[in-house]
Amino acid sequence: MGKFRLLGLRRAFTLIELLVVIAIIAILIALLVPAVQKVREAAARTQCASNQKNIGLAIHNYAGANNGRLPPMLDRGPSGMPAYWMPFWYSLLPYVEQDALYKKGQNTDGWGNSINVTQVPVYVCSSDPTNTMSPGGIQGSGAGGWSGNSYAPNYYLFAEANPYVAGKGANITQSKYKIGNIPDGTSNTVGVVERFSYHPAYGWSNPNFYPCSHSNWGWTSYCSVYGPWGLYTPQVSVTPSGSNPAHPYYPNSAHPSMQTLFMDGTVRSVSGTVNGTYWNYACTPADGQSFNLEN
Repeated sequence: MGKFRLLGLRRAFTLIELLVVIAIIAILIALLVPAVQKVREAAARTQCASNQKNIGLAIHNYAGANNGRLPPMLDRGPSGMPAYWMPFWYSLLPYVEQDALYKKGQNTDGWGNSINVTQVPVYVCSSDPTNTMSPGGIQGSGAGGWSGNSYAPNYYLFAEANPYVAGKGANITQSKYKIGNIPDGTSNTVGVVERFSYHPAYGWSNPNFYPCSHSNWGWTSYCSVYGPWGLYTPQVSVTPSGSNPAHPYYPNSAHPSMQTLFMDGTVRSVSGTVNGTYWNYACTPADGQSFNLEN
């Protein structure tokens, strides 16, 4: 006669056991989410710093190809070669692997031929919440839909001089210095800061190729430059709107510290609580002062 084994029925979870399991899962998720956010922020901060390093390299390569001259805030090419008016970020295009976009400016201005609406990846920080190239970016119309930039050059380094250049038939907004004779030294001078692509609370934007100058277009609400309105200390962990929205006069960063390009090519993290006097020293190329601002 065959043998039979009676299998017992499996007991179901009680309500209390189910609630305990759910609570454990919720705790694990609560522990995991901040860790994932920290990893993402660290990766975004690294990518943003990498962009600035590439921008710093481009500035140095531009200087190397132009007798030590720093890229002007607004230059003018002779007879449209390669372009007529050339904003700062346009002049850097060949040095950030954007030669094809640079050549589109032949016999037009550096924002013509749809250059002005073309995004350049190295000019965008992935943590900039206002740029359409960033995850979840919310950029508004800005300067008539012009492509945005997450960075801004230091006015006191790149734009204080405004000489008339006879060979170009125009005033050029440029630096007083060359790469090799910045009075306070390259390691003590801020070159490029983070700045949101768009400031919806104020209607200002930070486009790549909008012309900014002393004598032609002036310093408008579309200028990609930091400093002509004053040297305000960095805003960090800031958002586009709310009780303390990102302000266009300031450098702005969604990071907990400001990624800042110095003219020796290093990128340093500067605290939002940096001493304002020391920050001003670092942004002014010829005050004879130097301080370590790294966070």
